[in-house]
Formats: sequence, C-alpha cells, structure tokens
Amino acid sequence: SQKLENRSLARRRIVIEHVNRCLKIFRILSGRYRNRRTRFGLRCNLLAAIYNLEGRLASGFS
Repeated sequence: SQKLENRSLARRRIVIEHVNRCLKIFRILSGRYRNRRTRFGLRCNLLAAIYNLEGRLASGFS
C-alpha cells in the first residue's frame, strides 16, 4: 500500500538527511565554498570517508 511505500521511503531518506547534517557540521554544505573548485569533490569524499569510519568505530568494526 502507499502507506508502506511512504514508510520505506522515509527510512531511506532519514539516512541521507543524517549524512547531510554531518556535512553541514563540517561546514562544507552550510555556506559558500571558498576554496578551489577542483578540490570540492575530493573534500566531500574525504568527509564521507570520515563519516563512514566514525560509523564503523561506533559499531565496533563489524
């Protein structure tokens, strides 16, 4: 039913919102990016790796 589909979508969306929150804390998405554009992707990937590592550390590397 539509209610179950909406619930499934909401579960996936909340994960993405938490990642966006993390990137805003690192201030890469919260304001204007003032460094070289060529490094923007690199920095986003680096912050994503830090975020993923934090998650693995919190769960005990499982």
